[in-house]
Amino acid sequence: MTVRDGIDVLVLGGAGVDTIVPVPELPLPYADSYMIDSGIRTRAGQTGDFVALSLAALGLRVHHLDLLGDDPEGDLVRTLHTDHGIALTALPQPAGTKRAVNLVGPDGRRLSLYDTSRARPDDRFPPEVLRPLASAARHVHVTITHPCAEALPLLLETGAPLSTDLHDWDGENPYHEPFALAADLVFLSATALSDPESTMRRIATHGRARTVVATAGAQGAHLLTNGTLTHIPPATPPAPVTDSNGAGDAFAAAFLHGHLNGEPPERCARYGAVAGAYACTVPADRTDAIDRAALLAGTADPAGRTTG
Repeated sequence: MTVRDGIDVLVLGGAGVDTIVPVPELPLPYADSYMIDSGIRTRAGQTGDFVALSLAALGLRVHHLDLLGDDPEGDLVRTLHTDHGIALTALPQPAGTKRAVNLVGPDGRRLSLYDTSRARPDDRFPPEVLRPLASAARHVHVTITHPCAEALPLLLETGAPLSTDLHDWDGENPYHEPFALAADLVFLSATALSDPESTMRRIATHGRARTVVATAGAQGAHLLTNGTLTHIPPATPPAPVTDSNGAGDAFAAAFLHGHLNGEPPERCARYGAVAGAYACTVPADRTDAIDRAALLAGTADPAGRTTG
């Protein structure tokens, strides 16, 4: 395989579709049926898609690699990438394209139901496809979807800097451990952590990570870098919050944008907070992402200087 153009970020895995179901409240009380007047919609966009979309909107050259089915869901993913000018290498997945159902409450919270039947234990990224893409990339962002864990040894061989998002890891589930320890930059949510600082320091101590970021929703984020823990305040959403899905992906992409442009970690995290807040205002059936101008405006002080 020949890579003709340079790649700023290779996004590995996490391509799929979500079916969005607005519900009156979460948790949803049992009932025989609910009438969904605002409609049930299916759109492309899972974690890898959102990261790729957000990075591209910020002006980075992105290549996305994953397995996709020859099915309507796969067509939605391909169209999303084509419409946004994102390079996509889609390997055949006979089990079908990854899909999920998201129940979204009025406050933007969600409950996601993932269809795990659309993967096979022996799925792999062929080395002859993965190696040249990773070697051509300035950075590789690895999602925790299957079969990305099996790709970690090869990625480490290439020497490409790695990042990953552990999402709502509880700090104990062994599935997440290889990702946490292999990445140079680790994102995760503080949602399931009783002691975020302890988990963050454990990742930094036992793994390769120089920087660990735990997002905390409306409470902002925790940034651990060079042994120092810093609280990053939340950004004010520019419009009413409608859906929190994709906020963590937007945070990671904006952080990477700053990181690849040589910005200090605290400023990168502030970029992430602004992008995450913006993502919460995007309706669940859309896949908009903040652009570079809006990101810089969101981190500017009243005098027009970007804050760090």
